[in-house]
Amino acid sequence: MQTKQVKHFISLITLIAALGGFLFGFDMAVVSGIIEPVRAQYGLSAAEEGLFVSFALLGCIVGVAFSGYLADKIGRKKVLFVAASLFLVSAVGFSLSGTYVILIVFRILAGVGVGVASNVSPLYISEIAPADKRGGLVTFYQLAITIGVLAAYTSNMFLQRHAAAHQEVGDGLFHWLFEQQVWRGMFFVSVIPASLFCVLLTIVPESPRWLAGNGRNQEALEILEKISGEETARSELEAIKQVASQKSGGLKELTRFPFRGLLVMTMTLTALSQFSGINGVIFYGPTILKSAGIVTSDALLYQVILGTASMLFTLIAIWKVDTWGRRSLYLVGSFWAAIALALTGLCFMYGVNGWGMLLCIILFLLFFAFSLGPLKFVIATEVFPMHIRGRALSICIMTMWVSDWIVNLLFPIMRDDLGIANTFFVFSFFCICSYLYARKNLFETKGKRLEEIEQLLTTSKAHNHVES
Repeated sequence: MQTKQVKHFISLITLIAALGGFLFGFDMAVVSGIIEPVRAQYGLSAAEEGLFVSFALLGCIVGVAFSGYLADKIGRKKVLFVAASLFLVSAVGFSLSGTYVILIVFRILAGVGVGVASNVSPLYISEIAPADKRGGLVTFYQLAITIGVLAAYTSNMFLQRHAAAHQEVGDGLFHWLFEQQVWRGMFFVSVIPASLFCVLLTIVPESPRWLAGNGRNQEALEILEKISGEETARSELEAIKQVASQKSGGLKELTRFPFRGLLVMTMTLTALSQFSGINGVIFYGPTILKSAGIVTSDALLYQVILGTASMLFTLIAIWKVDTWGRRSLYLVGSFWAAIALALTGLCFMYGVNGWGMLLCIILFLLFFAFSLGPLKFVIATEVFPMHIRGRALSICIMTMWVSDWIVNLLFPIMRDDLGIANTFFVFSFFCICSYLYARKNLFETKGKRLEEIEQLLTTSKAHNHVES
């Protein structure tokens, strides 16, 4: 197969797998347009508001908990289809729910789908990507998340404006979803990408590394020929088989050298990245912008601006992660994200509203988008061996969702009790912690095949570096 055909094939299956990231971003961000009408309709307190948002994150934790085991047991592709099905069912169910309890049930189900996709989509992409392009392709998953976030913001804005312009009495399902109770229609929109994800997954191959690790060598070779070219497919297959034959599977291995240190490192970096408050900004965007002096009617428009900035800034990571490397981008991004969050807090403290406030938040999104955001996925998919990669990644992603659950549960309370300025100072502090920890513990993996990284990490030299 010619190189051009190989590139096209890899691009196609990466795009399809990244739809999991798109739905991840859409389902998480669409809540920003739903919170206020749901709070008004059901009379929620600040604590209940935090619980409403956090229920989805609890679903994410459940999804991650079983997806890693299933991905290692039955394969990456089948578990991606589970995620796609959950997205579709929850989108329909949430939109048509008649009671608050049923609403919560489908919100949790949506969270389970997000949790599964957040674990298995980047895992799958990392295992089909060439070594010299892996960082960029896994980062593309983060780009898909930001596109999903932007799509949710844009959809929310247009649907809200459509509903405001059509207040006349009507009947039928369309009127009820998109005009009378428009917040339901905001969520129903995700039926389109969820259906597309289900259909397109039928043409995606299984991970060749999972196939080879389970003795299905001929199938693995056929897929490797498509993603690596016929000249290198056999040698790559032999390297995968050699690594797989040297290890015995089992979650218990994560507690042994050198993987214990790696697990602690990836979990710590993941937790600190979420304690930066990124999902607080995403979920409570209109509330934050309203606090910044931007009138409610313009809040969703400004949120679209923030979503666009986040999406564009992620392109920096795709562009530079395989040349500048993971460590350099992470250190620069985490340090300046802390500065941007501190400036945002100062804006709230001294009443600098409007565009000054918006600029500080955009600066935070800039530095988060090429460092703390995508690199946790890249790092976690690279440093663990194939036979425990799914379960190791699931632990890291579960750490992400537990951290998100804590942030989103506490954000309304922190906002009301500590004040919005101090809340941003707390987020800035965690970015500084992330910078200091990464400076001491994070090592470089750019340009190496997954099997090369695994072999490197079993040497005493790597052990000293990881544990230092």
